Amino acid sequence: MDLFNYSRRQATEVNIGATPMGGAHPIRIQSMTNTVTLDTEACVEQAKRIINAGGEYVRMTTQGVREAENMMNINIGLRSQGYNTPLVADVHFNPNVADVAAQYVEKVRINPGNYVDAARTFKKLEYTDEEYAQEIEKIRARLIPFLNICKENHTAIRIGVNHGSLSDRIMSRYGDTPEGMVESCMEFLRICVAEKFMDVVISIKASNTVVMVKTVRLLAAEMEKEGMAFPLHLGVTEAGDGEDGRIKSALGIGALLADGLGDTIRVSLSEAPEAEIPVARKLVDYILEREGHPYIPGKVSEGFNYLSPTRRETIAVKNIGGDNLPVVVSERLDESDAIDEQFKPDYIYCGQTLPKKRREDVAYIVDANDWNPEDKNVYPAFNYQQMLLLHHTKADMKFLFLPYMALNREVIAALKVHPEVVIIAQSSHINRLGEFRGMLHEMMDEGLKNPVVFFQFYQEEEAEDLQIKSAADMGPLVFDGLCDGIFLFHQGTLSHELVDTTAFGILQAGRVRTSKTEYISCPGCGRTLYDLESTIARIKTATSHLKGLKIGIMGCIVNGPGEMADADYGYVGAGRGKVSLYKKKECIEKNIPEEQAVEKLIELIQNHGDYIEK
Repeated sequence: MDLFNYSRRQATEVNIGATPMGGAHPIRIQSMTNTVTLDTEACVEQAKRIINAGGEYVRMTTQGVREAENMMNINIGLRSQGYNTPLVADVHFNPNVADVAAQYVEKVRINPGNYVDAARTFKKLEYTDEEYAQEIEKIRARLIPFLNICKENHTAIRIGVNHGSLSDRIMSRYGDTPEGMVESCMEFLRICVAEKFMDVVISIKASNTVVMVKTVRLLAAEMEKEGMAFPLHLGVTEAGDGEDGRIKSALGIGALLADGLGDTIRVSLSEAPEAEIPVARKLVDYILEREGHPYIPGKVSEGFNYLSPTRRETIAVKNIGGDNLPVVVSERLDESDAIDEQFKPDYIYCGQTLPKKRREDVAYIVDANDWNPEDKNVYPAFNYQQMLLLHHTKADMKFLFLPYMALNREVIAALKVHPEVVIIAQSSHINRLGEFRGMLHEMMDEGLKNPVVFFQFYQEEEAEDLQIKSAADMGPLVFDGLCDGIFLFHQGTLSHELVDTTAFGILQAGRVRTSKTEYISCPGCGRTLYDLESTIARIKTATSHLKGLKIGIMGCIVNGPGEMADADYGYVGAGRGKVSLYKKKECIEKNIPEEQAVEKLIELIQNHGDYIEK
């Protein structure tokens, strides 16, 4: 893999009805219905909305044999109206359902965590090597008949590993780790290869973007080591809705797409399924703009581990770098621009003119020629043509705007004697990620420990476009451990407050800085047992001011409580119109009527001392 120059990973071709995947085929876009699979008309109509929005695969939950059998009627209903888009059955807990569904759909998703292994208990279980091998043989004995049915019906499969549904067996040997998720997948893949069944797609997902990105990177490397190149389905589970869902999805999925990984994506939003498609389309199209770009002569630093990166070592310059949280730099050329107190930037860049009215709790950056050493909490910014001025300016913190191609021997020598310099990395390259990586890797090899803030320039008219593009651009830099700060510089009609919110949202989605409540909410499907969208809105209204809490909102038990294991509190569908509440993984109260559940959740948070009034 070339970390500096974009190219797609070459995956094997998989036949999925009339829409093959992998090989030379485009990156496919898909979604999942949230209608009841026994309601043929509702499923057909929602599938049509997904397809008309640009969806290339439509997935539906099949909880039981009846739902699997009804996929035949849904398939017929769509085909009779001229829709040939492949349908995918989503199966959990019951392999018999997968056998039935394989006869009526173009692809079946199975979950290794619950295909043969019993539902997880979250208890510490021990397996001897012999017992572990026996469990693998149970999987083989049950999976092979399913593969034979798929061969007979020309049905593809997706091996879909979820962080929240690893089996107790995997957990006993690997723990709740990316390595465990990879092995859970590889156990099934090895059987498929041995049986010469190659129409296989893989997904390996988590709501934690750090886990998701690391796991897919590990999986791609493990497959390559074992001579496999199956297509990858990318997604961040339980990403949420609104700006959170868009930023979180673009950060995780975009980080992998940028490295050429991924053959189909689903952006999982807690919104109408058809709303996912335009977001996914924008993300894919944005990444693909860099195809065939001018070559970037980057070299991987000897100390960098792509599969398990750690934060780059830097010397702290005031509150930037070192062990400090990444900072947010914002641009304000007009002192009348409002600031949202919850998303207050750490630094404000104000160009040539320092505002007369300044906040004492925010630091300011001004161009070096206009900097006055008498101004308190104000720091000079130089460009790479002002190295002599930088050398002779006395300040305990300096900023240097620097593009990769200007990182010459003179600049490197200057930085070695000026540890007080914070670099603001710039790039106008179509693949700015490649140049940013090139700069940081060269700095690491040169032993430079100056902190680096990434300057990202945009001109967008829609908030969604800014959120998707900036998150996709920052994702790899955050996950590679290279980010000491973010500077979103936007020219357009969007407010500075929105730009600041986006910057903080990116850092939170990357698990490097928390500024608000995080909601781990599933997108909903036919298994959802309550009105998901209205419930999320009610919970957000009551809790959005609680900085630092994680609240899981799950439609059913399939991924909750597992997927929300690191959430502080959980709200999980337990039955039609019934909800169970969790503290971490512990169920505190079961089968609460839906109309009382949000209030009960607030009481639970209050009882544990985590609630403050607005």
